[in-house]
Amino acid sequence: MSEPSLDLTESERHHAMLQVALKEARIGREEGGVPVGAALFDGEGKLLGSGHNRRVQENDPSIHGETDAFRRAGRQKNYRDATMATTLAPCWYCSGLIVQFGIGTVIVGESRTFAGGVEWLRTLGVKVIILDSAECRTLMEGFIHEHPEIWYEDIGEFRS
Repeated sequence: MSEPSLDLTESERHHAMLQVALKEARIGREEGGVPVGAALFDGEGKLLGSGHNRRVQENDPSIHGETDAFRRAGRQKNYRDATMATTLAPCWYCSGLIVQFGIGTVIVGESRTFAGGVEWLRTLGVKVIILDSAECRTLMEGFIHEHPEIWYEDIGEFRS
């Protein structure tokens, strides 16, 4: 499914949006990168852009899933009605992007392996919906187990 149908319930729409992000996360994993995917939708549910974490693949620490989706969406007049779907709770960097541009809603696949800036976003009035997806969690936990050094680098916790 490339974009969610308007005929779905709100919950079904949220899950359909997450599926777009999850597809991106799987692509990132297949490429050898951190499996975080994201997708940005307008207020009507139209897909504006999707992307995945490409820090490893591009040797660029600024390409997180959310920033990739945001860049691919192109310029918008405003983001108040936009929804960012992401497979993992956004880090502080990506949470800052959400706040800076006023993205109104964030759908999070899972926040158990990493809580990121979820609570901060909520205190600033961003609607955060956590779906607690077992599929997102399994994908991330598998990656962390196989590549802890890349994971800790990705979240800014440098360990020796």
